[in-house]
Amino acid sequence: MFHLTQFIKDKVTGRQTSMFADDIAANSQRLTHEISGRKVLVIGGAGTIGSSFIRAILPFRPAALVVVDINENGLTELTRDLRSTPGGYVPDEYVTYPMNFNDAVFEKMFRAHGGFDIVANFSAHKHVRSEKDVYSVEALLENNVLRARKLLTLLEEFPPRHYFCVSTDKAANPVNIMGGSKKIMEDMIMAYSHKFPVTTARFANVAFSNGSLPDGWMQRIARRQPLSAPNDVTRYFVSPDESGEICMLACMLGQSGEIYFPKLGKEQVKTFSAIASDLLTAMGYTPVECRSEQEAITMAARLTDTDREYPVYYSGSNTTGEKPYEEFFTDSETIDMTRHQALGVVTGVQPRPMGEIDALFETLTAAFDKPDTTKAEIVAIMKGFLRNFEHEEKGLYLDSKM
Repeated sequence: MFHLTQFIKDKVTGRQTSMFADDIAANSQRLTHEISGRKVLVIGGAGTIGSSFIRAILPFRPAALVVVDINENGLTELTRDLRSTPGGYVPDEYVTYPMNFNDAVFEKMFRAHGGFDIVANFSAHKHVRSEKDVYSVEALLENNVLRARKLLTLLEEFPPRHYFCVSTDKAANPVNIMGGSKKIMEDMIMAYSHKFPVTTARFANVAFSNGSLPDGWMQRIARRQPLSAPNDVTRYFVSPDESGEICMLACMLGQSGEIYFPKLGKEQVKTFSAIASDLLTAMGYTPVECRSEQEAITMAARLTDTDREYPVYYSGSNTTGEKPYEEFFTDSETIDMTRHQALGVVTGVQPRPMGEIDALFETLTAAFDKPDTTKAEIVAIMKGFLRNFEHEEKGLYLDSKM
């Protein structure tokens, strides 16, 4: 019988136990001190990483847990899962709110609670495909940057013991607007690092996370549709559990202004096409490589319950913003590789002056207020702020491919 969790261990990460197990064990007393009895707010807690963060911290018994997400169904499933886990701990004060963290009602709720000891923000546009035109770019930047600042302003009034905001490997030498937005997010939160403790984490692809390409394969197989994947894009992978553990360790152990990342070697990279073929094999199929999307679609339409050959279409990457490899830090950043066994830390980050952040926000807001602003103008504004933003427009986007 096929088990996705075991497949991830066997064929994606190659790890039967979490790569962060030793770091968690070595720091268990400190983690207990930082989490036990604390009030925790998790924004975007219904997603893969946010919910994994919640599962990572619950064994350390926080006193209260408030979870905010616009995905009402996701919050419902999170609660059912937590309540159904054998031996699991859920604090007496556990509340989920289906709301946007930028809404007025969120601020009312936040103030009524009198703030929180730990605030973790996982709300983000995370897909490179979310940058097709000026409208999608505005929505991405609104969520990842502009609205996120309103939360920081609120936290100035109610300083938490720990504030964590998730980043991405794509923030290191960004080539797409999503990665660029996350680098701006890093610069923005670091500007507040002297007001309350701020940390973030860049990490690898989360295997079979909600909305990811591998997660999409499961949907395609269920519908007897072909699998599609790039054959020239390499990625590091962590399991869903590991993604939450990275964030917990960075949030609770990091010093203000630090960026955490997993220590993964080049031998651990995978191509999406290789994982897709391994997935089909593990499910009892033989992958058959097709020469075009249409050939794969035609073959899939003829599949029956007894067919064991399954169509796939693998091709080179030719869409805007697709980075062929991952990196967690740049040559100009100072790295500490000795503090933790499985985690590296970017240290000594010099915060951008608040005046530069203010100027960027004013420029972006003015651009979005104009009815004729183009995507190219937004990219130019971002390049003016980011020193290493190498965006290349190719005119073709992921939404145009299977």
